Amino acid sequence: MTEDVLRGECYCRAVGYSVPDRFAYALICHCHDCQRTTGSAFKPFAGIAADAVSVVRGAEHVRRLGDAANHNAFCGQCGSQLWAIVRDGAFAHVTLGTLTSPPTIRPSAHIFVRSQAPWHVIADDLPRYEEFPEG
Repeated sequence: MTEDVLRGECYCRAVGYSVPDRFAYALICHCHDCQRTTGSAFKPFAGIAADAVSVVRGAEHVRRLGDAANHNAFCGQCGSQLWAIVRDGAFAHVTLGTLTSPPTIRPSAHIFVRSQAPWHVIADDLPRYEEFPEG
């Protein structure tokens, strides 16, 4: 059985990446950091082992903000946030908006809703957590 591989890219298409369609979880984050890095009220993302993300085009344009174990990766040309390496380097949180092919997983909850933008209304019935749910 072959595994589906998803493709993603930044806004200007200078950076392209691939990731297997085997995400462990998908969430919608409302923390202040995600609001600032996306310029939006939240960031929908899917988590997978950090080594599962492969840059297939434009590696020289990938910029990192943070350290080796915890950082945001974005395009140095257009600024699109592509993924974040988190949890001491264990996971990549791939920004769902940069995928050019749809993943099978869908977000299952909202996290960090204590930081929710006051002008945004969550209009779905997904569970809501004040922080990152453990377990």
